[in-house]
Amino acid sequence: MTAPAAISAGAPALSVRDLRKTYDNRVEALKGVSLDVMPGDFFALLGPNGAGKSTLIGIVSSLVNLSQGEVSIFGVDLLRDREQAMRLIGLVPQEINFNMFEKPVDILVNYAGFYGVPRAEALRRAEVELRRAHLWEKANVMSRTLSGGMKRRLMIARAMMTAPRLLILDEPSAGVDIEIRRGMWKTLKEINAAGTTIILTTHYLEEAESLCRNVAIIDRGRIVEQGPMRELLAKLDVEGFLLDIDGGVPVSLPAIEGTTITVADDHTLDIEMPRAMDLNRVFAALDLHGIRVRSMRTKSNRLEELFVRLTGDNAAQPQGTTA
Repeated sequence: MTAPAAISAGAPALSVRDLRKTYDNRVEALKGVSLDVMPGDFFALLGPNGAGKSTLIGIVSSLVNLSQGEVSIFGVDLLRDREQAMRLIGLVPQEINFNMFEKPVDILVNYAGFYGVPRAEALRRAEVELRRAHLWEKANVMSRTLSGGMKRRLMIARAMMTAPRLLILDEPSAGVDIEIRRGMWKTLKEINAAGTTIILTTHYLEEAESLCRNVAIIDRGRIVEQGPMRELLAKLDVEGFLLDIDGGVPVSLPAIEGTTITVADDHTLDIEMPRAMDLNRVFAALDLHGIRVRSMRTKSNRLEELFVRLTGDNAAQPQGTTA
């Protein structure tokens, strides 16, 4: 088996400098992107369709040739030492691309074999990864019989068979329901806690807010914002809440200066208000209007608001949800 790539002490897990990509049809997909992802981070790369996310991930994973710029993985230059750099990366594509007529354990062992992992070691790793993905009981069934969520977790387990230092997930939860996504979140958190750096591209903005510590937002081939998730969310001066009320929604709603109140359903009000506003003022106004609040929950849409604000009205509407 090829010797592992040499790691530069203190180097970012991923370093991109002035990355540019122009396709043959003259479409300029990347226009000088620069960013660093530090070891151990759980990093979100967000942007509307056509923003450049897939091109950036394609270049980092050697599926797309860059036009200009520099890329290094833990200090290993991608252009000068591509093979060694690739040994540090695990990629989980959006599409399910394993043989549905193979058993999960065989899919993992065969994949490891492509990278020179001896069979005995591959079998050991397969058990570790299948257990972590909560798939060990399904190790010897036909893969086509797995549920959608199980197939997604199998993709992650396969990528981990080469013990990558950097795991890249390109919209891994696209098209699956919230229950399946939350199951995947648990697996990814375990992988990250064990020391693997993770880069996640996603359209589900509550997913990034739940999982990621740092974020970069790309639009029209440029990074428009990057930094710690908390700092970016703190820039928003509006908060959203869902209020569960006793009885039905009244015919008329109170007008509270600085707030927007709409009806979410027969027993729920959707309210947006300045972060600095005292909630007691809102409750008092509702009480005077005969509206009794039974419970309240925060809407998980803060990152979506930031996304829309930064990328502008022409950006594709992201698929964020409220919870």
